[in-house]
Amino acid sequence: MSEVSTASSATITCGEVLVKLLENYGVKLVFGIPGVHTVELYRGLATSSMRHVTPRHEQGAGFMADGYARVTGKPGVCFIITGPGMTNIATAMAQAYADSIPMLVISSVNARHQMGNGNGNLHELPSQRNVFSGFTAFSHTLMCAEDLPLVLARAFAVFDSARPRPVHIEIPLDVIVAPAGHLSTAMPARSSRPGPDQKSIVQAVALLKQARRPLILAGGGAIEGAAQLQEIAERLQAPTALTINAKGLLAARHPLLLGSTQSTAVTRELVSQADVVLAIGTELGETDYDTVFDGGFRIPGKLIRIDIDAQQIARNYPASIAMVSDARKALDALLHSLPPVASAHDNNWGSARVALLRRQIDAELDRSACMQQRFLQTVAATLPDAVYVGDSTQPVYTGNITFDADTPRSWFNSSTGYGTLGYALPAAIGAKLGSAKAPVICLIGDGGLQFTLPELASAVEAKVPVIVLLWNNLGYGEIKKYMENRDITPIGVDIYTPDFIAIARGFGCRAKHVVNCSELTEALQLAAQSTVPTVIEILESEWNQQVI
Repeated sequence: MSEVSTASSATITCGEVLVKLLENYGVKLVFGIPGVHTVELYRGLATSSMRHVTPRHEQGAGFMADGYARVTGKPGVCFIITGPGMTNIATAMAQAYADSIPMLVISSVNARHQMGNGNGNLHELPSQRNVFSGFTAFSHTLMCAEDLPLVLARAFAVFDSARPRPVHIEIPLDVIVAPAGHLSTAMPARSSRPGPDQKSIVQAVALLKQARRPLILAGGGAIEGAAQLQEIAERLQAPTALTINAKGLLAARHPLLLGSTQSTAVTRELVSQADVVLAIGTELGETDYDTVFDGGFRIPGKLIRIDIDAQQIARNYPASIAMVSDARKALDALLHSLPPVASAHDNNWGSARVALLRRQIDAELDRSACMQQRFLQTVAATLPDAVYVGDSTQPVYTGNITFDADTPRSWFNSSTGYGTLGYALPAAIGAKLGSAKAPVICLIGDGGLQFTLPELASAVEAKVPVIVLLWNNLGYGEIKKYMENRDITPIGVDIYTPDFIAIARGFGCRAKHVVNCSELTEALQLAAQSTVPTVIEILESEWNQQVI
């Protein structure tokens, strides 16, 4: 359908045209909590093909949209009310901004004649758009219905061809209900991502051909170029380190995979010995390269940077060759010019060196990390195709270093970038909605779960059988350890721990407390067959009593 057609097109509102446009852009899901300022956005939703999912808090809507976007690569869409709804979703938008996740947040705002007056109107902010402009690709106020198709086209141009980040479009209350039946809902030409310039490709190939000790650093921006990245790594025999959002770009047992070990001493030493480093789609930021916060990560060799964001190429580490390009297109171009076999390779470099390094890292794990690694290994052995959505919690920190995914988009969490708590449960719900066949695991601690615990009700209501693995250490265990390591008396970290099993059952979930590997395996097998969410609680003190 290219035009909105009806006998009385003048009665069709801007809100109804918005729904039709989103439908035509391929949107399948909308997350939101209807309110008095957004009900007109819902007028056309019931007769559309899009599904609506209701969280219990707008932050949950944002995290659900984030999880959905990470597994599908498509923007998660939210309908959010003016004022408190928007400030509630702000944390989720900031996490998505930090991790370059596409998200479309459409909100209401006070009527045009009320904006910025300070008269105390319902949900009024002095300037809602200014609040959100700092963590969006752009924040736009739709001042007339006629501009709607163009503003949406701008949003999808960001998602299609730029660094993906949240976009916020706010629609004044009087514009939402403005007549819009005359507007076209035909899709504009969709944009594509930029490719590399030939001069940069020639220069990069020349450096890589001469490299005796090449090394690859790949981030989430390279996720669409997995096949090309693997072939380049193999041609160069280049050890390859992946950021958390890039896990799976090389399969778990690939002989050149360094994992996400960039903050370890042995990997840092390897990077310092590399004569040419190829960095693709990565910020080279501290939450992937310096999680010990000592400033010890260095790249002394020649650095080739490929990134879709020209400004990012100029941040953190100066490049010898800077290539503004979509990662897959740049990798395709490099493959076309690179020889099939590395010509000047150092015999002490490559897979043998990687294997030695991985053994060294495993040998340095303390007992606590070994027990968390066993926990993750048990899950992986039981549900080999699972998607892992993590919070900022101890098994996730350990897994970021020790766990390697076999496929992209199957391990992500909130411990990088913005680093929020409470992310994993609603994000896992969104991930499951976007990945119906794969089991989706929510890895979360007892402290983090209490941030978004009511979203269990959302999962039950939406019939989303996520598997919540609750690592219970009776408080904010990681922060307590951090305080103790700095000789700070722990305060505020030994919080009250509720009966999570009773609460989960009260929400309508299945729930089970397990103490060892065999019990966890059995519980996971049952959870994978369930049609409702399952909460599996693991008490850290009990789990760690097992014999290694």
